Amino acid sequence: MKEIIKTINPTTEQIIQEYEYHTAPQIKAIIDSVALGYEDWKQQSLKTRLNFILILSTQLSKRKNELALIITEEMSKPISQSISEIDKCISLCEYYIHNSEKFLKPNFVETNYSTSYYAYAPLGIIFGIMPWNFPVWQVMRYAIPNLIIGNSILLKHSLNTSGVSLMLEELFKASLPKNLFRSLFIKDETAELIIKDSNVAGVTITGSKRAGADVAMKAGANIKKTVLELGGNDPYIILEDADIDLAAEECVKSRLLNTGQVCIAAKRIIVCESVRCEFEKKLIKLVQKYEYTNPNLHDSKLGPLARKDIQNNLQRQVQKSLDQGSNCLYKNTIPEGTGYYFPITILNNVDKNNIAFKEELFGPIFCITSVKNEKDAIKYANMSEYGLSAVVFTQNIKKGEDICLNQLNFGTCNLNQMVSSDPKLPFGGVKNSGYGRELSAAGLKEFANLKTINTNRN
Repeated sequence: MKEIIKTINPTTEQIIQEYEYHTAPQIKAIIDSVALGYEDWKQQSLKTRLNFILILSTQLSKRKNELALIITEEMSKPISQSISEIDKCISLCEYYIHNSEKFLKPNFVETNYSTSYYAYAPLGIIFGIMPWNFPVWQVMRYAIPNLIIGNSILLKHSLNTSGVSLMLEELFKASLPKNLFRSLFIKDETAELIIKDSNVAGVTITGSKRAGADVAMKAGANIKKTVLELGGNDPYIILEDADIDLAAEECVKSRLLNTGQVCIAAKRIIVCESVRCEFEKKLIKLVQKYEYTNPNLHDSKLGPLARKDIQNNLQRQVQKSLDQGSNCLYKNTIPEGTGYYFPITILNNVDKNNIAFKEELFGPIFCITSVKNEKDAIKYANMSEYGLSAVVFTQNIKKGEDICLNQLNFGTCNLNQMVSSDPKLPFGGVKNSGYGRELSAAGLKEFANLKTINTNRN
């Protein structure tokens, strides 16, 4: 009996669709076809490749609402946020269309040769292992730069967003030459066979620390380059001189986006004791405005979590946090009936040994840690195995910039505003949040062969 993939609507808990896993012969045929696509694609001029990306961007715009509905159906992101996700992908395409020629311009260097320069050439197939929480954005931010360089794409998407994966393949097929983008329905353990394939030149993964370490080990054994984006436990630091109204607003926007299922959300709120009470009162007042509604409604701000196992794990983490001494300051109600809903929860008295301080909680949970002063706030912020992003709230801009640049060990540090990814800026982390960068000129060049060319005219 064949094993099948079932996508389940997190709101209704009903099966949406069933899919079959690709067999070993099918996987090999797909890899070989994408390798042939790469051989033709790499010969195309940069201008030609950019024209195809423009066609893709137009298709995304035309089918935006259709794709957004699939996102919301499969992982219950509020529909307005699903539409915004597609808009962000369109802006990413536009950014690279307008800037890639400048970013990829050959660099001439004076040497003993008549002419010396280095340029960026493609590597081959780039295999992406992508998550469900931003199922289009996560794919586009690695696929578009790599296609522009001249690489081709294999995608293993999260199984619960298989419908999104198939529609993306359809959009790429309709916009670009054949065999440049293919989706694979495979189990996690099958990924090793793809990584080993001689046609695959690199692997990028957005996922857990465990999954990233496993991929890096297997890719390293086969001398394949990797980019790892492995989540975070991001601190939002509220100093004594912070604008408390602003800090509370930004923490709420960050933590409740996508019902808290965001790597760069406000996971650990580290607040100086002198302003803690004021901050907590304002935080409660703001979250009370949020209600759970059907995510298909355009005014919806919160939907259920994407899967039952995520709901179960979050319940385990919150209960353990309470058992370890944290206090539940606020908890709202969730709808009766079906749906993987989880109440907005505010925990305070979360000390450095608490599970809510040490682990990433992927849901609408606010974890507040009180500290004596600025020095302790910075110390506690860095006290994490993760290093994706951080935010500092202070009205002393010079001091805040110094903290961000020189005292915090994270890939992105913001001052007085929540973190969000932007096509114009490099995105990635340090420590167990991974390595390598996506987006900007840096992301365009991650899977490029930095090729040196020397000419002796004599």
